Amino acid sequence: MKRSVWICWLAVTLSALTYGCSGSELKKANESFENVTGCPDRPNCVSSEAQDSRHAIAPFRIKGDITVNWDAVRDVVSSLPRTKVVKATDRYLHAECKSRFFGFIDDLELQLNPDTGNIAIRSASRAGYFDLGVNRRRVETLRRRLTQDRIIN
Repeated sequence: MKRSVWICWLAVTLSALTYGCSGSELKKANESFENVTGCPDRPNCVSSEAQDSRHAIAPFRIKGDITVNWDAVRDVVSSLPRTKVVKATDRYLHAECKSRFFGFIDDLELQLNPDTGNIAIRSASRAGYFDLGVNRRRVETLRRRLTQDRIIN
């Protein structure tokens, strides 16, 4: 009996911690979906545009034929577990990534600069304050897969 009470308490506590300071769907002000931004002051986001070490992550650098490899990036993103591409253009990609247990939605954004071949990236939780490193791991997993497939350097 004590174990089930403890498990219930833990589930409620984790839900409160992760959902407490809920975010929202990508801001309507960014309806053009053309710019990857930095992160808010919460630790549940990483971005190649962030200036502080807590949120900063290195951008990707596409190699080879940019058009072909950008399509390959979209294919790899869409193959990530519980991930759905909701917007894709010739230089921007927005995907929603659903958490395994509670079904929270995170936003994954990539923006290609065709002149330099750089891909800005941002992964952020819509809800909660802490993400337990999920967004950083997601980006690094994506980086590993794209590097293995020789799509990025």
